[in-house]
Amino acid sequence: MEANNMAKEITDKTFSEETDKGLVLIDFLGNMVWSMSDAAPILEQLANEYEEDELKIVKMDVDENPETPASFGIMSIPTLLLKKDGQVVDKAVGVHTKDQLKEMVASHM
Repeated sequence: MEANNMAKEITDKTFSEETDKGLVLIDFLGNMVWSMSDAAPILEQLANEYEEDELKIVKMDVDENPETPASFGIMSIPTLLLKKDGQVVDKAVGVHTKDQLKEMVASHM
């Protein structure tokens, strides 16, 4: 299945609109980390395995959008939050394997 659910970049202003409906995985990263992150290819693979109505994957630059990460107590990056219908249901700090992230997502589907 080729879903092509590519990770969309969101901002403080678009956060609620983009993450309050359905199951959404939010990748919080900083500019320096984006280019070195091992998570990026894994998230792209996940994005291609799920339809957007099953799982939406978004990313947020914490340096350019400090309000949202602060409101969730994001202290280190990379951090992933999983929201279901607007509520945070899971959190992963650091880099995780594809299987670990699929397990996290599956437990909330």
